[in-house]
Amino acid sequence: MSGTQIVSERRRRSLWPFIHFVPRETHFNFVGLAPYAAVLSALLVIGAAVSIGLQQVNFGVDFVGGTKLEASTPGPAPLGQIRSQLTALGANDAEVQGVGVTGAAIQFRSVNGQSADAAPNFVQQRLQAAIPGLKVTGVSEVGAKVSGELIWGGLGALGVALGLMLLYIWFRFQLQFGLGAILALAHDIVLTIGFLSITRIEVSMPSIAALLTVIGYSMNEKVISFDRLRENLRKYRTTPLREVINLSENERLSRTIITGTTALLALSGSIFKPASALFSLTATMAFGILVGTYSSIYVALPVILLWGVKRNEDEAAPIRLQQKR
Repeated sequence: MSGTQIVSERRRRSLWPFIHFVPRETHFNFVGLAPYAAVLSALLVIGAAVSIGLQQVNFGVDFVGGTKLEASTPGPAPLGQIRSQLTALGANDAEVQGVGVTGAAIQFRSVNGQSADAAPNFVQQRLQAAIPGLKVTGVSEVGAKVSGELIWGGLGALGVALGLMLLYIWFRFQLQFGLGAILALAHDIVLTIGFLSITRIEVSMPSIAALLTVIGYSMNEKVISFDRLRENLRKYRTTPLREVINLSENERLSRTIITGTTALLALSGSIFKPASALFSLTATMAFGILVGTYSSIYVALPVILLWGVKRNEDEAAPIRLQQKR
């Protein structure tokens, strides 16, 4: 390789953006900040619980009942115009989503000045008058009983999922690892629901899907953290536990920053568009990613530090490759 090519290669590497801002080696004292983080987490959980208790969350049509309309148009469905018309008609908690190219799914809880029986016909007539060619092909009602079954069914599924996660972490690591993970997940769920309660973001089925995704992301972060900690516990058998935790978290910090930033960048397109149909999903996921990353360090690991760990496992044996003769 010529001198010019070497200089060009070095320049190309130096211009590679952003990744060089992530430090390769850090020495943060994560454990030293744990008491302050515990106070912060307690205050946040109390604040979220108070908000949930006082004003609950802004449930959408899927959970409180309402009306769903299926519409079609000769050309591409004018979703923005439909949303504007629903706002002008006084439709509460209105949501419009595209179905294919020419279809639209419209749902709303109620209409100001209209009874529950008259609201569907009122909205249908006004939309057809305002948007030429629009046809309503289906009307359905979501009752409160079905909504209640969805809520309790979701809570039951969440409880089963947390129990299975506890068993999995207990089997793969130790009991205190599982308890730390479950406590951190409970912390993440309460804060995320509190976030939805405070911001009054509508909670619909996409929001529940986002919450389940947050649980999966948070659990993945904790498993990676536990796995690195277990490796270092076997490597540094006499080193104090707090130092091993600091070492493990510093070793995986760059990976955590890159993964979290990549996920947030993927969601950023809808986060800054509150009118988007996916806003509730992306906003919930973005907040959950931040909280899940935080709780992996300052909720799950402090439980292990307080409980202690068993360090009598055999040291990992290196893999030796046989040479070909």
